[in-house]
Amino acid sequence: MMRRTIAGRTIAGTPSTGRIVALVFLPFAAGYFCSYLLRTVNAVVAPDLVRTIGLTAGDLGLLTSAYLLSFALLQVPLGVALDRWGPRRVQVALLSTAVVGILLFSQAETRTGLFLARAVIGLGMAGGLMAALKAITQWFPRERWPLVNGCFMATGGLGALAATAPAEALLHVTDWRGLFLGLAGMTAVAAVLILLVVPDKPGAAPAGRLRDQFAAVGTIYRDPFFWRVTPVAVTTLGIATAIQTLWAGPWLRDVAGFDRETTAAYLFAVAAALTAGFALSGVVTDLLVRRGVPLTRILGGAVALLIVVQALLTFGAGLPVLLLWVLFGLLSNGAVVFFPILNRHFPAAIAGRVNTATNLLNFGIGFLAQAAIGWIVDLWPAVDGRYPAEAYRWAFATMLGFQVAALLWFLWPQRRR
Repeated sequence: MMRRTIAGRTIAGTPSTGRIVALVFLPFAAGYFCSYLLRTVNAVVAPDLVRTIGLTAGDLGLLTSAYLLSFALLQVPLGVALDRWGPRRVQVALLSTAVVGILLFSQAETRTGLFLARAVIGLGMAGGLMAALKAITQWFPRERWPLVNGCFMATGGLGALAATAPAEALLHVTDWRGLFLGLAGMTAVAAVLILLVVPDKPGAAPAGRLRDQFAAVGTIYRDPFFWRVTPVAVTTLGIATAIQTLWAGPWLRDVAGFDRETTAAYLFAVAAALTAGFALSGVVTDLLVRRGVPLTRILGGAVALLIVVQALLTFGAGLPVLLLWVLFGLLSNGAVVFFPILNRHFPAAIAGRVNTATNLLNFGIGFLAQAAIGWIVDLWPAVDGRYPAEAYRWAFATMLGFQVAALLWFLWPQRRR
């Protein structure tokens, strides 16, 4: 008879799927909800930060991207930690760190204080998805990974939803500092839930020296297949994250000319589409794989569709703004199919390191893209606090160029064959 350790207790037998969802999926989903909410909320509170602290577009881009920078820098040690000590212990420690960062952010009075606090938040949220993906590879059958991953990421979309109109509504009750105090409490609850509920799977931690486990990361980065698949995915996801979590809000205000409430409503629609896109991508991928379509082909198609939508959004197509942004949200994370592609390619024992090795690149690009958009927009003077449409067109077109180049790199090996 098999036994499983459940939050310090041992139960007999193999847990049912329903019990795994309750004990593993949902607690980690609570943490990922907070992670995505904190990643996205600056798109709504940006006017308050600009007014209170006196930030420029460049300052705002750099400040918000501090989350992505520290998030990225932790990924390699995070992967080793997940494989060595398991997702429950690691995620509890990280979320506790995030609580400290959120509290510091709520009290910051300067650009430097906000930047450092935002970086601490990024460190604390660095395991929001990666810890869950590690747990999913431990507890769910591999043929269901794309579906489970998509459903899990949809809970992050719910966090993005909460960071739009609901966050804007709370700003009528309290200020941005009070909002962040509430987010600190919410994150603390998620950490306690994971600590008390989530299982540790016996025998999942790899044997061997810590130095050898770090050395395995080099093996991942030297793998040719890794470099065929990863660039197109991380470029697409990183740039989409940079836009969706910050620059969609200023674009709607400055280019579309919307007021604060309308901007929040549009961001809510984008986040709703993002949530639906996560779940839909998992379901569609599962159906296509069952019909024999390779995951790599699904990845290429998802990226190509997003590039078309971004081009229409960047250069204008006479289509409704809401339609284009909803399509952007729906398609912006289709490239997450590359996680199961790589997890099937590499041994399960290093799944944590595989995921974080890619996430380092993903959020590194997100940091650079988010900051670069701000720097490019800042090349044009603001008029009454708003930047011209041309500034955003050049910034978004630059990002689009990198995505097209990455897609061509991905397709080139297939053509040579």
